[in-house]
Order: sequence, then C-alpha cells, then structure tokens
Amino acid sequence: MKLIESKNIEEIIEACARPSISNEQIKPIIEEVFKEIANKGDEAVLKYTHFFDKVDLNQLEMERSVVEELAAQTSVELQEAIKVAAKNIERFHASQQINSTKIETAPGVFCWQESRGIERVGIYIPGGTAPLFSTVLMLAIPAKIAGCKEIILCTPPDKNGNINPAIAFAASITGVNRVFRVGGAQAIAAMTYGTESVPKVYKIFGPGNQFVTAAKVKAQEYGVAIDMPAGPSELMVVADDSCVPAFVAADLLSQAEHGTDSQVICVLNNAELYEPILTEVKAQLADLPRKDIAEKALENSRFIITEDRLSTIEIINEYAPEHLIICTEYNNELIMNIENAGSVFVGNYTPESAGDYASGTNHTLPTAGFAKAYSGVNLDAFTKKITFQEISKNGIQELGPTIEKMAEAELLQAHKNAVTLRLK
Repeated sequence: MKLIESKNIEEIIEACARPSISNEQIKPIIEEVFKEIANKGDEAVLKYTHFFDKVDLNQLEMERSVVEELAAQTSVELQEAIKVAAKNIERFHASQQINSTKIETAPGVFCWQESRGIERVGIYIPGGTAPLFSTVLMLAIPAKIAGCKEIILCTPPDKNGNINPAIAFAASITGVNRVFRVGGAQAIAAMTYGTESVPKVYKIFGPGNQFVTAAKVKAQEYGVAIDMPAGPSELMVVADDSCVPAFVAADLLSQAEHGTDSQVICVLNNAELYEPILTEVKAQLADLPRKDIAEKALENSRFIITEDRLSTIEIINEYAPEHLIICTEYNNELIMNIENAGSVFVGNYTPESAGDYASGTNHTLPTAGFAKAYSGVNLDAFTKKITFQEISKNGIQELGPTIEKMAEAELLQAHKNAVTLRLK
C-alpha cells in the first residue's frame, strides 16, 4: 500500500483512482455477446458458458429438485447461520415499508401513492473466486417483501455444471422462483432479451466484475432497469489514535481479498499509525488463503495522512466509498458531514463483514464513486410508486379554472377543453 502525504485534495483523489480496464477493451466484447444472444438465444448462452466457464451444459435452468438436493449438501451449521442472517435482513428491510396516506390537496381533490413490486426481477450472483450466497439473501428477501411475483436467479456453474450448495440453499429459503446456471455478461444479456429458457426481466440486480457491470449498463439501452453500476469492491477506513490497528488491518484485508481489482484506502490523522497498521496488514496477509488476490489488490490501495477533520471529510465525500468504516473520537461529527458513501460502519466493533453478512443492512452498494448519486439496494429498489387521484364534482369546479388558465398559457387547447367540458 502506497503512502500519500499530499495536502492537496485533488492530488489525493487522483492518487486513489480506482483500478480499471479501459472501456474500449470491454465494449466490443459486450457488444458481441449481446448481439449473438439476441440472435441465437440459448445456443449463444451455452456457447459462452463453454468458452468462459469451461463447462458444457444440456440445459440452463436447474430443476427445483436438483436445487433442493444441492441445498441439502450445505452443512447444518452454515444453514443455521444463513437463517440467522436472513431473519435480520428481513427485519431491516421490512422496516422500510411505508403506509400510503390519502391527501386532500384542495377541497374535493384527493391524491395518494401506492407501492407495487416489480413483477419480474433478475438477480445475478457471482460464483467464481467467491460464491456470494449472501447476495442471494440481500436481493431475494427484499424482492419478496416488496411483492415481486417472479425472482429469476443467474449464477455461473462450476466445472461439473453445478452451482454452489450454499447458493442453492439461500435460493430455496428466500423464495427464488427459477435458478439458471449462467454467469458473466451472457447472463445479463439473457435476462435482457429473454431466450428460449431464460425469461426477460424488468430489472437486474447484483454485483459483478467489470464485464458484468458493463453488461448491466448495456442492458439499459434495451429498456431493462438495473440497481446500479456495482463493480469491484472498495473500502475506506478513517482512523485516529482511538482505533485498534489490528482491527483496521483486518478490515482492509477483508475487502482486498474480494478480487485483484478491489481497492482499500486508509485515512489517518496521525502518521505514527501508519507503521503499526502496515505491520498488522503484512502479518495477517501471510495467513490468508486468498493471499495472492489480496496482495494484488493492495498494490492499488493507499494510506493517506491528513492534517485536519475538514480534509478528512472532503476526502470521504470526493472519493464516495462503497464501504466506509470510521474509528475516531469524532465519529458523530463525521456522520453529520458524510454526504457520499454507500454504507457506513461506526466504531471499533463494527466490521464491514457484519454488513456483508448478517447485521441486516444490504451489501449491494454503489462503487466507483457512484455513491454520489446512487443509494445502496433497499426495499424501494424493488418497487414502483404509482400515484392516484380522484376529484369530486365540487373539486373540479374549484380547481378547474386554475387548470384552464395554465393549459391556455401553454397553448394546449385540448388540455383546457378536457376541463371546460366538465365545468359546463
């Protein structure tokens, strides 16, 4: 991890640029995948599954009985852990439900809003270097609470054509309707167009690598909504003398092990903390099974020394981290001034891992600075808000002249006539 001691915020943010593959490299591949799947459907999906995942499949959809058989292979201990996490996630997302209120905006004019679940959603679950069964919980549970009628799950197969048993178990307890053994950009394209096997969905959710992210962005060109451009994982830790160096190091490594294109940033107000934390990073790294992945991610990562709190706040909001851990004596001040972050973890005893798995908050979050404009996945992400209004005879008599004047001023005579006829 490189040490940055500049006092210039712009230089600091530039030094913390996320690692990325040029879009010019990715775009032609995505274009080719989408074009072929649009024309050849399942045949093309199976071709790309063979090419990228090195497995030949006879069919993409998994029979429910096969999913259940795989789910049963999950250890009892892990099943219980998943159930605990699912309960907390359900409780947190259910708390986001809002009851509709009918408002009388003017005498005889009644307006209200009602929430409807998106009918068919697709959830993408990475299954390559890390089978993210926890993401099934994060997406399928709020989808069910929101009232989505059909939940489609796509996840890449292993070399035997199966999916991870824990992914199967999570799917079986959260109400996923159909499971498909397909990953990468080809999964996103299949859910975008619909094929002989994979249904077209209305909105796609889930994290992935830069190819999956680019494919999701491409899907929007064809009228399919997405949760957000969620790419490689990232974490920023802000710490002062009140932190525990071993905890900080563990948190940095917890994100670095996600992938070689992940990035972690540690912002310190005291240069003397640099060595103790770096020493812990090296010691803990040596024992990690995913050491090689984490080491490459750390090459893209930075330590930053700041002089004051205002600089710290500015760095946070300019970088707009996906995950933000704050371990300082002035956490409340930071909380009040954080404008851009996906999810915030407060204090020495709140590891980012808690949000990834079991505290209840959602771990599907905006990356690459998109926290400046996007929220993390929540209950609203799976719903549409439909407005309703009802006007009485007396109500249109009261409000009608106002509408007539405005329509006439905009030179929209038919709009005015729709009111005038009723007034007469």
